[in-house]
Amino acid sequence: MENLDKAKRKTAPKYSAEVRERAVRMVFEHRAEYATQSEAIQSIAAKMGCSRETLRNWVRQAESDRGLRAGPKTQEQDRIRELEREVRELRQANEILRKASAYFAQAELDRRPK
Repeated sequence: MENLDKAKRKTAPKYSAEVRERAVRMVFEHRAEYATQSEAIQSIAAKMGCSRETLRNWVRQAESDRGLRAGPKTQEQDRIRELEREVRELRQANEILRKASAYFAQAELDRRPK
């Protein structure tokens, strides 16, 4: 159960928003200096101290946010996460109510007539 609790806890982002923005901006600004965007990402990731894949994800998301790439924008993703959390909570509440209803219905049937 402890592992499940740890998985549900939010952790602070490893990189600040400023670092992310700077790294993405550097990729966009220095893209012309490299043969491919992938090479630019690899080089800048090494300089920024993050993994190539992490920076690639940041760049892809920035491209989506700017309308350069298909996909949900950051605000849309946040809203989707919020709605999914709400759905989970509502399903849990419905399950609790269903079990309580069944319990009380059974108790009513078990009650002896006077």
